[in-house]
Amino acid sequence: MKYENTKYDKERSLYGIKKSQIENCDFSGKEDGESPLKECEEINVLNTSFNLRYPLWHLTFSTIDLCDFKENARAALWYGKDIVLSNLSVNSVKFMRECEDICIKMSDFTSEEFGWMSKNIEISDSYIDSLYAFLNSKDIVLKNIRFAGKYSFQYMENVFIENSTIEGRDAFWHAKNVTVINSIISGEYLAWHSENLRLVNCHIKGTQPLCYAKNLILENCTMDGADGAFEYSTINAKIIGKIESVFNPTEGTIEADEIGNVILDSAKKPGIVNIIDHSKESF
Repeated sequence: MKYENTKYDKERSLYGIKKSQIENCDFSGKEDGESPLKECEEINVLNTSFNLRYPLWHLTFSTIDLCDFKENARAALWYGKDIVLSNLSVNSVKFMRECEDICIKMSDFTSEEFGWMSKNIEISDSYIDSLYAFLNSKDIVLKNIRFAGKYSFQYMENVFIENSTIEGRDAFWHAKNVTVINSIISGEYLAWHSENLRLVNCHIKGTQPLCYAKNLILENCTMDGADGAFEYSTINAKIIGKIESVFNPTEGTIEADEIGNVILDSAKKPGIVNIIDHSKESF
Protein backbone atom coordinates (compact mmCIF):
# COMPACT_ATOMS: atom_id res chain seq x y z
CA MET A 1 0.00 0.00 0.00
CA LYS A 2 1.26 3.47 -0.82
CA TYR A 3 0.24 6.73 0.86
CA GLU A 4 1.55 9.88 -0.80
CA ASN A 5 1.01 13.62 -1.15
CA THR A 6 -1.59 13.65 1.62
CA LYS A 7 -2.11 15.64 4.81
CA TYR A 8 -3.27 13.79 7.93
CA ASP A 9 -4.38 15.46 11.16
CA LYS A 10 -6.85 13.04 12.77
CA GLU A 11 -6.27 10.78 15.77
CA ARG A 12 -4.48 7.54 14.78
CA SER A 13 -4.92 8.42 11.12
CA LEU A 14 -2.81 5.50 9.80
CA TYR A 15 -2.85 3.34 12.90
CA GLY A 16 -1.41 -0.16 12.55
CA ILE A 17 -0.63 -0.18 8.84
CA LYS A 18 1.88 -2.77 7.57
CA LYS A 19 4.15 -3.18 4.57
CA SER A 20 3.41 0.30 3.29
CA GLN A 21 5.17 3.27 1.71
CA ILE A 22 4.50 6.79 3.03
CA GLU A 23 5.92 9.52 0.82
CA ASN A 24 5.62 13.31 0.67
CA CYS A 25 2.99 13.40 3.40
CA ASP A 26 2.27 15.93 6.16
CA PHE A 27 1.12 14.89 9.62
CA SER A 28 -0.23 18.17 11.03
CA GLY A 29 -3.36 20.26 11.14
CA LYS A 30 -6.24 21.70 13.14
CA GLU A 31 -7.53 18.31 14.38
CA ASP A 32 -4.18 17.87 16.20
CA GLY A 33 -4.68 14.10 16.36
CA GLU A 34 -2.16 12.03 18.31
CA SER A 35 -0.38 8.80 17.35
CA PRO A 36 -0.84 8.86 13.57
CA LEU A 37 1.49 5.90 12.89
CA LYS A 38 1.23 3.96 16.13
CA GLU A 39 1.70 0.15 16.07
CA CYS A 40 2.92 0.13 12.45
CA GLU A 41 5.21 -2.54 11.00
CA GLU A 42 7.43 -2.71 7.90
CA ILE A 43 6.73 0.80 6.70
CA ASN A 44 9.03 3.07 4.73
CA VAL A 45 8.52 6.78 5.39
CA LEU A 46 10.15 9.20 2.94
CA ASN A 47 10.25 12.98 2.67
CA THR A 48 7.46 13.46 5.19
CA SER A 49 6.82 16.10 7.86
CA PHE A 50 5.57 15.43 11.41
CA ASN A 51 3.97 17.98 13.72
CA LEU A 52 1.59 15.80 15.78
CA ARG A 53 2.31 14.21 19.17
CA TYR A 54 3.57 10.64 19.59
CA PRO A 55 3.71 9.83 15.87
CA LEU A 56 5.82 6.64 15.85
CA TRP A 57 5.11 4.64 18.99
CA HIS A 58 5.64 0.85 18.89
CA LEU A 59 7.04 1.02 15.36
CA THR A 60 8.98 -2.06 14.13
CA PHE A 61 11.07 -3.15 11.13
CA SER A 62 10.84 0.19 9.34
CA THR A 63 12.86 3.00 7.72
CA ILE A 64 12.48 6.76 8.12
CA ASP A 65 14.38 8.90 5.59
CA LEU A 66 14.49 12.59 4.70
CA CYS A 67 11.83 13.50 7.27
CA ASP A 68 11.47 16.41 9.66
CA PHE A 69 9.98 16.44 13.14
CA LYS A 70 8.74 19.80 14.31
CA GLU A 71 8.13 21.11 17.82
CA ASN A 72 4.71 19.54 18.31
CA ALA A 73 5.96 16.08 17.28
CA ARG A 74 6.99 15.47 20.87
CA ALA A 75 7.94 12.01 22.11
CA ALA A 76 8.14 10.88 18.51
CA LEU A 77 9.83 7.46 18.63
CA TRP A 78 9.08 5.39 21.73
CA TYR A 79 9.13 1.60 22.18
CA GLY A 80 10.46 1.07 18.63
CA LYS A 81 12.57 -1.83 17.39
CA ASP A 82 14.65 -2.58 14.27
CA ILE A 83 14.45 0.85 12.66
CA VAL A 84 16.82 2.75 10.36
CA LEU A 85 16.62 6.55 10.43
CA SER A 86 18.59 8.78 8.09
CA ASN A 87 18.73 12.39 6.95
CA LEU A 88 16.37 13.59 9.68
CA SER A 89 15.84 17.11 10.96
CA VAL A 90 14.43 16.98 14.50
CA ASN A 91 13.37 19.83 16.77
CA SER A 92 11.09 18.17 19.33
CA VAL A 93 11.46 17.07 22.94
CA LYS A 94 11.87 13.48 24.11
CA PHE A 95 12.52 12.18 20.62
CA MET A 96 13.56 8.58 21.39
CA ARG A 97 12.92 6.45 24.48
CA GLU A 98 12.92 2.72 25.33
CA CYS A 99 13.92 1.72 21.81
CA GLU A 100 16.04 -1.21 20.65
CA ASP A 101 18.14 -2.03 17.59
CA ILE A 102 18.12 1.46 16.10
CA CYS A 103 20.51 2.76 13.39
CA ILE A 104 20.70 6.53 12.83
CA LYS A 105 22.75 8.21 10.10
CA MET A 106 23.37 11.76 8.87
CA SER A 107 20.77 13.47 11.04
CA ASP A 108 20.39 16.59 13.20
CA PHE A 109 18.62 16.46 16.55
CA THR A 110 17.56 19.18 18.94
CA SER A 111 15.71 17.31 21.66
CA GLU A 112 15.87 18.09 25.38
CA GLU A 113 15.62 14.41 26.32
CA PHE A 114 17.06 11.99 23.79
CA GLY A 115 17.66 8.25 23.74
CA TRP A 116 16.60 7.39 27.27
CA MET A 117 16.52 3.76 28.44
CA SER A 118 17.35 2.38 25.00
CA LYS A 119 19.75 -0.34 23.85
CA ASN A 120 21.65 -1.47 20.77
CA ILE A 121 21.78 2.01 19.24
CA GLU A 122 24.23 3.05 16.50
CA ILE A 123 24.52 6.69 15.44
CA SER A 124 26.96 8.07 12.87
CA ASP A 125 27.70 11.36 11.11
CA SER A 126 25.11 13.27 13.13
CA TYR A 127 24.61 16.28 15.40
CA ILE A 128 22.81 15.99 18.74
CA ASP A 129 21.84 18.90 20.99
CA SER A 130 20.23 17.54 24.15
CA LEU A 131 20.12 18.56 27.80
CA TYR A 132 19.76 14.95 28.96
CA ALA A 133 20.92 12.38 26.42
CA PHE A 134 21.06 8.57 26.64
CA LEU A 135 20.09 8.34 30.30
CA ASN A 136 20.18 4.70 31.47
CA SER A 137 20.91 3.37 27.98
CA LYS A 138 23.31 0.58 27.06
CA ASP A 139 25.12 -0.99 24.12
CA ILE A 140 25.61 2.32 22.28
CA VAL A 141 28.01 3.07 19.40
CA LEU A 142 28.59 6.69 18.32
CA LYS A 143 30.90 7.62 15.43
CA ASN A 144 31.57 11.05 13.97
CA ILE A 145 29.13 12.75 16.33
CA ARG A 146 28.97 16.38 17.37
CA PHE A 147 27.20 16.56 20.71
CA ALA A 148 26.20 19.54 22.85
CA GLY A 149 24.26 19.46 26.10
CA LYS A 150 24.60 19.11 29.87
CA TYR A 151 24.12 15.92 31.84
CA SER A 152 24.75 13.53 28.96
CA PHE A 153 25.59 9.81 28.93
CA GLN A 154 24.69 9.28 32.59
CA TYR A 155 24.12 5.79 34.04
CA MET A 156 25.05 4.24 30.67
CA GLU A 157 26.69 0.86 30.10
CA ASN A 158 28.74 -0.57 27.24
CA VAL A 159 29.45 2.52 25.15
CA PHE A 160 31.90 3.07 22.29
CA ILE A 161 32.52 6.60 20.95
CA GLU A 162 34.97 7.47 18.16
CA ASN A 163 36.00 10.61 16.25
CA SER A 164 33.47 12.78 18.06
CA THR A 165 33.15 16.10 19.87
CA ILE A 166 31.29 16.22 23.18
CA GLU A 167 30.49 19.54 24.85
CA GLY A 168 28.60 19.64 28.12
CA ARG A 169 28.78 19.18 31.84
CA ASP A 170 28.59 16.18 34.17
CA ALA A 171 28.95 13.80 31.21
CA PHE A 172 29.34 10.07 31.88
CA TRP A 173 28.38 10.22 35.57
CA HIS A 174 27.94 6.68 36.91
CA ALA A 175 28.63 5.29 33.41
CA LYS A 176 30.16 1.80 33.12
CA ASN A 177 32.29 0.16 30.45
CA VAL A 178 32.83 3.20 28.23
CA THR A 179 35.56 3.63 25.60
CA VAL A 180 36.15 6.97 23.86
CA ILE A 181 38.75 7.20 21.08
CA ASN A 182 40.14 10.15 19.08
CA SER A 183 37.62 12.61 20.50
CA ILE A 184 37.31 15.98 22.24
CA ILE A 185 35.45 16.06 25.55
CA SER A 186 34.73 19.49 26.98
CA GLY A 187 32.92 20.33 30.22
CA GLU A 188 33.08 20.48 33.99
CA TYR A 189 33.08 17.51 36.36
CA LEU A 190 33.62 14.84 33.74
CA ALA A 191 32.72 11.23 34.51
CA TRP A 192 32.45 11.31 38.29
CA HIS A 193 31.60 7.92 39.80
CA SER A 194 32.25 6.16 36.49
CA GLU A 195 33.59 2.62 36.24
CA ASN A 196 35.82 1.12 33.55
CA LEU A 197 36.11 4.33 31.55
CA ARG A 198 38.87 4.26 28.91
CA LEU A 199 39.91 7.40 27.02
CA VAL A 200 42.37 6.99 24.13
CA ASN A 201 43.94 9.86 22.16
CA CYS A 202 41.38 12.28 23.56
CA HIS A 203 41.56 15.97 24.43
CA ILE A 204 39.88 16.69 27.77
CA LYS A 205 38.87 20.23 28.72
CA GLY A 206 37.36 21.44 31.98
CA THR A 207 37.71 21.69 35.74
CA GLN A 208 37.73 18.82 38.26
CA PRO A 209 37.54 15.94 35.80
CA LEU A 210 37.41 12.21 36.47
CA CYS A 211 36.84 12.05 40.21
CA TYR A 212 35.55 9.08 42.23
CA ALA A 213 36.20 6.87 39.19
CA LYS A 214 37.00 3.17 39.35
CA ASN A 215 39.49 1.57 36.96
CA LEU A 216 40.00 4.75 34.95
CA ILE A 217 42.39 4.48 31.98
CA LEU A 218 43.77 7.39 29.92
CA GLU A 219 46.09 6.62 27.01
CA ASN A 220 47.97 9.41 25.23
CA CYS A 221 45.41 12.06 26.17
CA THR A 222 45.85 15.82 26.55
CA MET A 223 44.19 17.96 29.22
CA ASP A 224 43.25 21.64 29.30
CA GLY A 225 42.21 23.40 32.53
CA ALA A 226 42.23 20.12 34.44
CA ASP A 227 42.58 21.34 38.00
CA GLY A 228 41.64 19.07 40.90
CA ALA A 229 41.74 16.01 38.66
CA PHE A 230 41.31 12.38 39.73
CA GLU A 231 40.13 12.88 43.31
CA TYR A 232 39.51 9.48 44.94
CA SER A 233 39.95 7.67 41.62
CA THR A 234 41.81 4.47 40.84
CA ILE A 235 43.67 5.31 37.69
CA ASN A 236 46.27 4.43 35.09
CA ALA A 237 46.96 7.55 33.02
CA LYS A 238 49.52 8.67 30.47
CA ILE A 239 49.03 12.35 29.65
CA ILE A 240 50.75 14.31 26.88
CA GLY A 241 51.47 17.84 28.06
CA LYS A 242 50.40 19.40 31.35
CA ILE A 243 47.88 18.57 34.08
CA GLU A 244 47.01 21.69 36.11
CA SER A 245 46.65 19.80 39.39
CA VAL A 246 46.16 16.30 40.74
CA PHE A 247 44.12 15.95 43.92
CA ASN A 248 44.13 12.88 46.15
CA PRO A 249 43.95 9.96 43.72
CA THR A 250 43.27 6.70 45.51
CA GLU A 251 45.53 4.27 43.67
CA GLY A 252 47.42 3.78 40.42
CA THR A 253 49.85 5.62 38.14
CA ILE A 254 49.62 9.14 36.67
CA GLU A 255 52.29 10.09 34.16
CA ALA A 256 52.50 13.47 32.43
CA ASP A 257 55.02 15.77 30.79
CA GLU A 258 54.23 18.30 33.53
CA ILE A 259 51.96 18.45 36.59
CA GLY A 260 51.37 21.91 38.03
CA ASN A 261 50.43 20.85 41.55
CA VAL A 262 50.03 17.57 43.40
CA ILE A 263 47.96 17.35 46.57
CA LEU A 264 48.13 14.15 48.61
CA ASP A 265 46.45 14.94 51.91
CA SER A 266 43.45 12.65 51.84
CA ALA A 267 41.64 11.84 55.05
CA LYS A 268 40.92 8.48 53.46
CA LYS A 269 43.62 5.85 53.43
CA PRO A 270 44.98 5.71 49.88
CA GLY A 271 46.63 2.81 48.15
CA ILE A 272 49.91 3.09 46.30
CA VAL A 273 49.95 6.14 44.02
CA ASN A 274 52.81 6.56 41.53
CA ILE A 275 52.97 10.06 40.07
CA ILE A 276 55.50 10.68 37.31
CA ASP A 277 56.12 14.30 36.35
CA HIS A 278 58.69 14.36 33.55
CA SER A 279 59.47 18.01 34.27
CA LYS A 280 60.54 17.15 37.84
CA GLU A 281 61.77 14.26 39.86
CA SER A 282 59.22 11.51 40.31
CA PHE A 283 57.27 11.39 43.55
